[in-house]
Amino acid sequence: NHRIPFEGPFRRLDEDVIALSDFHGQALELVAAPDVEARPWRPWTEGPVAPEHAIRGIHSVTLTESAEDPTAAFITGQLGFRLTVETGERKRFAVGDGGSGAWLDLIVTPDGRPGRVAVGTIHHVAWRTPTDDEQQTWWQQISDLGVPISEIIDRFWFHSIYFREPGGVLFEIATDGPGFLADESAEDLGARLVLPPWLEPTRAQIERALPPIAVPHFAPAGQRTPSAL
Repeated sequence: NHRIPFEGPFRRLDEDVIALSDFHGQALELVAAPDVEARPWRPWTEGPVAPEHAIRGIHSVTLTESAEDPTAAFITGQLGFRLTVETGERKRFAVGDGGSGAWLDLIVTPDGRPGRVAVGTIHHVAWRTPTDDEQQTWWQQISDLGVPISEIIDRFWFHSIYFREPGGVLFEIATDGPGFLADESAEDLGARLVLPPWLEPTRAQIERALPPIAVPHFAPAGQRTPSAL
């Protein structure tokens, strides 16, 4: 029991939801998605939470805007989203095959104020595209609209482009490849700080600026034996 304040569970769009905030005040939700077993996600079986209750993945992202348009028109007309359901002030849009992991919720609050980038806030929303060719097509399409867009940026593990939707939220479209197995094995993922080649010369400086991270290790009985990373 971490004594974290929360609301719920309550029903919304045929799902059970628990709402909470992290220690920076960022709003988060835990959602029991009916389609979770059909998604290609697997629970962590060695953690402190029973697998049947464990987090499987990201359910959706919620944008809070002062007006529905032109954001809704942009994501449906240019990015391939479609409106699937609405209730009250919330409208849910789907992309691709839809379902949890492929939803965007739009909430309109006319009196809301724009957010500010600060510690604990979400900087941008990233969307996947399979290949470099697909990304180039997206870049050209968005550029042709007159929307300011970054050049294609090499992130070593993937390639990225950035632009803002009409409401001001920063979007990224990133390629699936080369992928996070480009420089380490699946078994080693997350065990150490990995940097792209151009940042390796400054590793010592970067590590000095980072706070220690306690990586919890769980014994078969579930007892924590944290170690510093």
